[in-house]
Amino acid sequence: MNNAVILAGGQGKRMKAPIPKPMFRVLGEPMLEWVLGACEDAGLQNICVITGYEADQIRNYLGDRCETAYQAERLGTGHAVMQAIPFLQKDTDGNTLVLCGDAPFIDSETIRGSLEHHVAEQNAVTVITASVEQPFGYGRILRTDNGISGIVEEKDATPEQRKITEINSGCYWFRTADLIELLGEIKNDNAQKEYYLTDTVAIALNDGLRAGAFCSQNPDVVLGANDRKGLLTLNTAARMAVLEKHMANGVGFTCTDGIIIERSVKIGAGTEILPNTILRGNTVIGENCVIGPNCVIENTEIGDEVELNTVQAYDSRIDAGVKIGPFVHIRPDSHICSGAKIGDFVEIKNSEIGEGTLIAHLAYLGDSDIGKKVNIGCGCVTVNFDGIKKSRCEIGDYAFVGCNNNLIAPVSLGKYSYTAAGATITTDVPDYALAIDRGTLHIKEGYTLRKYAKKKD
Repeated sequence: MNNAVILAGGQGKRMKAPIPKPMFRVLGEPMLEWVLGACEDAGLQNICVITGYEADQIRNYLGDRCETAYQAERLGTGHAVMQAIPFLQKDTDGNTLVLCGDAPFIDSETIRGSLEHHVAEQNAVTVITASVEQPFGYGRILRTDNGISGIVEEKDATPEQRKITEINSGCYWFRTADLIELLGEIKNDNAQKEYYLTDTVAIALNDGLRAGAFCSQNPDVVLGANDRKGLLTLNTAARMAVLEKHMANGVGFTCTDGIIIERSVKIGAGTEILPNTILRGNTVIGENCVIGPNCVIENTEIGDEVELNTVQAYDSRIDAGVKIGPFVHIRPDSHICSGAKIGDFVEIKNSEIGEGTLIAHLAYLGDSDIGKKVNIGCGCVTVNFDGIKKSRCEIGDYAFVGCNNNLIAPVSLGKYSYTAAGATITTDVPDYALAIDRGTLHIKEGYTLRKYAKKKD
């Protein structure tokens, strides 16, 4: 069986937040999630995550997804992998991949390709590497005709070695049995008194074992983050990679300023995403839509030819041909049916808006079932909460709800019914009926003359 050990015990002091470094987010997902997902996509299901700083945060995030081991003291990468020895001893016949939980851009193709290379060359250890234009600060790979002779760090490299552009990613394949033996031979006789996993390469060679390197086609596998600036670099790289993928699939961007699209989002060809738009979670957007500017869409399914302008929508469904905005809030569990039009300053919550229904402006519709081709007047509110429980309103097809109406739930308006402006509806209105709620108008003549006369006195 092939295993994966993910090192996720780092504190990340320079991040200046009480969060384990691998839990900082890149495009909305913890860096650890990126690494876990790559392992799972590559078919590695037997995974152990090494925790350390604020270990409960990682354990709570993982749940029963994989095993964990705790590194009580942070004494180097080799020491971290030592904590996984009980996990490794369960099956020593296969191979083990060791990865960094704060290097999110490892990909499944690199994992699979490096494993094939590792097995084909019968290596005890295979270092995953990348060739980069600016290798400064990284360990250089020293190759031989038969594999590699070691990894030399920047500070220890000769001028000639510093010219090498193939660098260590911090990811390694080991034969599991060899890894257990090599961990037992690592020493901490260095200035930091730490156990370094990189030492396993030299130890393996000294023991007569074979060491090799696999150069990934993805140079970003080496990228990690030690501070907020580094985290911003990761987010920028990830953001642009996602945008480029969508552009290749026919999605348009006239300007990418402020556009953040999480990698789980799906967008149809011909759709245009305008600036300052954020698309999150399991959002699916159809073809030939215009989304933005200034939209936040999360876990929402959007049909074809939809136009959203300055809209926030969460956990909802918007069918084809809908036009919404500006300044509209679609709260969870809402369904906007095809052809509906929703104008400025409208909030919808847990409601169905029927086909072709018009809600022009300044309305709140919560816990409501609204039929097709209904007209909702300006200032309409469904009063769905009485302080104890929430109730629903029903509005039939082709109804006309006047301006400044309060619909006191539970209440039902029949099909083709009308309600007059300013009405407060507390009882059901039958089909084809007109509901008028007007109190007696009192006019007091000369009122303002008397009022201002008192003011002058």
